[in-house]
Amino acid sequence: MSHHHKNQVTMTDEEKLIKLFEHWIKHNEDHAETYRTWAIKTKGKNLGKATAMLEEAVDMTLQINKKFQEASVFIKKIIGSTA
Repeated sequence: MSHHHKNQVTMTDEEKLIKLFEHWIKHNEDHAETYRTWAIKTKGKNLGKATAMLEEAVDMTLQINKKFQEASVFIKKIIGSTA
């Protein structure tokens, strides 16, 4: 049996997406920190190409976060203009 509350507030897809962006950004930040830690560990171990790839992965991950942040701001503006 399903339990529904009369006063339960349901989120729109836009609101859910904003929450997902927040979650993904935090998740990506955690990954980027791990990549950065491993890039530091590989320095000086004759693993130059691996170090460079890890550093590139950090940059790429943070670029993805910028896109998520931009999309979130865009959706917030849209929601605000229709409220």
